[in-house]
Amino acid sequence: MNVKKQFKEGLITQNPVLVQLLGMCSTMAITTSIMNGLGMGVSVMIILTLSNIIISLLRKVIPNEVRIACFIVVIAGFVTCVDLLLQAYLPDIAASLGVFIPLIVVNCIILGRAEAFASKNSVGASALDGIFQGIGYTVVLLILCCFRELLGNGTLAGRQIMPESYTPALLLVLPVGGFLSLGALIAAMQWALAKSEKKKKEAK
Repeated sequence: MNVKKQFKEGLITQNPVLVQLLGMCSTMAITTSIMNGLGMGVSVMIILTLSNIIISLLRKVIPNEVRIACFIVVIAGFVTCVDLLLQAYLPDIAASLGVFIPLIVVNCIILGRAEAFASKNSVGASALDGIFQGIGYTVVLLILCCFRELLGNGTLAGRQIMPESYTPALLLVLPVGGFLSLGALIAAMQWALAKSEKKKKEAK
């Protein structure tokens, strides 16, 4: 269990959105405000971490033939708990995120980490993987939220930031704005990773 390596993978080299290209549907749909991004990011991190722990604990018990179905049952249980808690204590965020919270059940990030990591590694490593992959996902959401909300509405977390004379770039809060913003961020990450890899090769 290499904590530093896992943290770097979750945040940069194996970032679930920018490198693995998972969970992009929800990423584009809910990144119009910081509160939406934070709510979704924290929800995914909690569900991912808890699911990883349970799946790692049961990895030697679950028959290989039905492992995907079992993973989905575990994930669905935690999604239901988080959804109900949001509705009870944070109803505004629950209403804003709408169907995207229940859809975490089939989020490729959750299922992908269950299959690729939690089902093959220890409980401790799986818990850290869930936390770090969740942090990586949340960071991407918040970057997109800040960019789209600030330039698209002139606000951050609902508070007016831009001067009254500012003309919002409404394109950014539309679906096409999500595609363009995410595409630009993915391109920037791929360029940075390629440049880093080139420097490593030249150093050798």
